[in-house]
Amino acid sequence: MDTAEFRKRGKEMVDYIADYLETIDKRQVFPDVEPGYLRPLIADCAPQDPESFEDVFKDIEKIIMPGVTHWHSPYFFAYFPAASSFPALLADMLCGGIGCVGFSWAASPACTELETVVLDWLGKMINLPEEFLAEKDGQGGGVIQGSASEATLISLLAARTKTIRRVQSEKPELTEADIMGRLVAYASDQAHTSVERAALIGGVKIKNVSSDDAFSVCGSALKKVLDEDKASGLIPFFFCATLGTTPCCSFDKLLELGPICNKENIWMHIDAAYAGSAFICPEFRHLLNGVEFADSFNFNPHKWLLVNFDCSAMWVKKRSDLIGAFKLEPLYLQHHHQDSGNFIIKRFRSLKLWFVLRMYGVTGLQEHIRKHVRLSHQFEHLVRQDERFEICAEVILGLVCFRLKGSNELNEALLKSINEAKKIHLVPCHLREKFVLRFAICSRTVESTHVKSAWQHISQLKESKLGNIQ
Repeated sequence: MDTAEFRKRGKEMVDYIADYLETIDKRQVFPDVEPGYLRPLIADCAPQDPESFEDVFKDIEKIIMPGVTHWHSPYFFAYFPAASSFPALLADMLCGGIGCVGFSWAASPACTELETVVLDWLGKMINLPEEFLAEKDGQGGGVIQGSASEATLISLLAARTKTIRRVQSEKPELTEADIMGRLVAYASDQAHTSVERAALIGGVKIKNVSSDDAFSVCGSALKKVLDEDKASGLIPFFFCATLGTTPCCSFDKLLELGPICNKENIWMHIDAAYAGSAFICPEFRHLLNGVEFADSFNFNPHKWLLVNFDCSAMWVKKRSDLIGAFKLEPLYLQHHHQDSGNFIIKRFRSLKLWFVLRMYGVTGLQEHIRKHVRLSHQFEHLVRQDERFEICAEVILGLVCFRLKGSNELNEALLKSINEAKKIHLVPCHLREKFVLRFAICSRTVESTHVKSAWQHISQLKESKLGNIQ
């Protein structure tokens, strides 16, 4: 493909994507395929000779689209949002076109510096304490990761390195292996499984801290488990607080947890993967109170801030903690501006965040968040009007947890009928021992009519499929 054909095919692809997104509500939200559907549709090995763009292009609808779950459909209410917007798509094209690999400032100065600047912008939008910002020669700063899972892993590894060095300075007789065997990380029993996975990769123990009736971890619960473990000779070193848990969007109590972590020399990381975007709205900023006690903080603009995957924003109070944990400097990476920032190898992901922040502005992004919250409360109201159903957790942002009053088996049957019908898509969670349906407002284009239609569909399925079974 030469430049002339690239111009032509690029315009065709933009038209295809625009048409796809414009008519996505006409497509079935969840595909009619079984595992292994794709292999019989394509050749056993790569073609020996080049194929034309036309041949590849026609296979998009023939082979790919039949197996796509349409995350940006206004009838997609599963998981959490996967953000999408035209400015972000255009920026991703530019990122691919530039094609730089930003493993150091010298490898691409703009890649390093734009990321630092736009994460300062974003930090200011959510009113992060100045310690987390890089401007004015600050010790903190932001870095874009691929996911909240990566951010949790990186913060845990940095905390592990920092703790080992501290303990060895206090007790030189202890080897690194001695200390590693006693390190313990902590997270809520509602935390994402990525925290447990991070501990597994990091080679440290992890314990769940019990949440309260609102599915939040409070200070007394953390203190109890810390006291028990310290009495057993263990070394608590890391706590992952969650703001907006995956099951029900609950919030750990930072103002109670933070001072305990600071007193005990425990690195507190905050995972606000979904909920963090809402903190740009003043009415939701109080949910972040206590962030001043944290060592690191993360949320995903690629969930709810109209920036396409992947763009996970992570801040640290002391970027030297991260750099010190991972810094290796072979000769071929050394340059005259070693201290100019850049935490970890990266693509030019800051471009799409820059495009979105500039082309939507803070007010446009705030309206997007507020619209989703309004729609979630609309759905909550519809559920509460039907005495057969119950709301299972406080509706704070864009997630509603609900179920039929009755057995878990009844709710499992309801969800099965919903997802088999494929008009809308939902996923479940467990809250204590209850099987619960999650209704998350996801699509950029979702409107009140889609929410009403979804509820009508759920109600009709309850009548037609389940009848009066309780």
